[in-house]
Amino acid sequence: PQAASARTDVRDCSADPPYLPPTAVNTTARLAALRGAMKAHSVHAYIVPSTDAHMSEYIAERDSRLGWLTGFTGSAGTVVVTQDKAALWTDSRYWTQAERQLDCNWELQRTTWIESIGLWILEAVPAGRNISLDPFLFSIDTWNSYSQALHGSGRTLLPIETNLVDQVWGDQRPPPASSEIYSLPAAFTGSSWQEKVAGIRQQMEQHVRRPTAVLLSGLEETAWLFNLRGDDIPYNPVFYSYTLLTSTSISLFVDERRLSVAARQSLRADCPGPLCVELQEYGQARAYLRRYAQGNVTVWLGTEYTTYGLYGVIPQEKLLEDSYSPVMLAKAVKNAKEQELLRAAHVRDAVAVIQYLLWLEKMVPQGQVDEFSGARHIDMLR
Repeated sequence: PQAASARTDVRDCSADPPYLPPTAVNTTARLAALRGAMKAHSVHAYIVPSTDAHMSEYIAERDSRLGWLTGFTGSAGTVVVTQDKAALWTDSRYWTQAERQLDCNWELQRTTWIESIGLWILEAVPAGRNISLDPFLFSIDTWNSYSQALHGSGRTLLPIETNLVDQVWGDQRPPPASSEIYSLPAAFTGSSWQEKVAGIRQQMEQHVRRPTAVLLSGLEETAWLFNLRGDDIPYNPVFYSYTLLTSTSISLFVDERRLSVAARQSLRADCPGPLCVELQEYGQARAYLRRYAQGNVTVWLGTEYTTYGLYGVIPQEKLLEDSYSPVMLAKAVKNAKEQELLRAAHVRDAVAVIQYLLWLEKMVPQGQVDEFSGARHIDMLR
């Protein structure tokens, strides 16, 4: 095997001059711009995650802040930037990839533990300084973990609502999605959105705490509840939105210009009334929630998908917290129609797999197939 030192596909920052493979991205100017923005906001360390404002597993190009800043395109990671250091934490799936994509501005930390990020920050940032992050990109649990890691250290965890990466990314940042949001035909859903809303309201009534509202932050929750679909994230049939469902009203925060005529008609058919969907601007979700939380209310939410930025505007005593919202749990239980469609999809898939196995029996003895060509062939059959 080739000696590690002779590898030309990974960076070597100890060489003089440092060696970078052609896959590495030059991040010097991006980092300098970010550090300028940090200085202007009196931020001494800035944490950048690989998530979006809905804790989505997959994200749109527009939300790939970590990717733009570092050049690293793996799906999981955390970055911390100070005035003189920059580090990326990621798991073992991505260590080789990171060594190919990062330039020598970056330290690679081969772990994902928040404790390890906290220790690095304590070493890199003197006491009395601020560590900042965008509260709309961190779940409640992650925020609490950072808070704990820095607790009593003399350093302040400071949420800052202007996203500094977005600020320096500027007009190079991909635009928001503009494609149509459409209704899923009844043939696929087995249940109208009105029936789904009624089911969730029933759960609210029966809950011992009698919540007055359910807040939905996970993108698939809103898509499922209203039988709507979009393509804001590649290979994911979702669209950017929040929902606040109360016992008498429904607020959907979305770019309403993107709703198809049929989708809009379906949502607005019962206006005014308890099954009338009020369409609000996507960017107004937090201000609306803050106003709502001033009343005599209890807001039920799932902590896994709610960001600290939204959670923070609801007084603690007005919160009903579960790991997952009642919509996420209802969505997990498939109705008869969905079960029937799942089975039909498996039958269609089985046909493709059987064709593939026959093809393999013929091709493998001839030495005509490797893993890659095999994968492409089954994709074609499917």
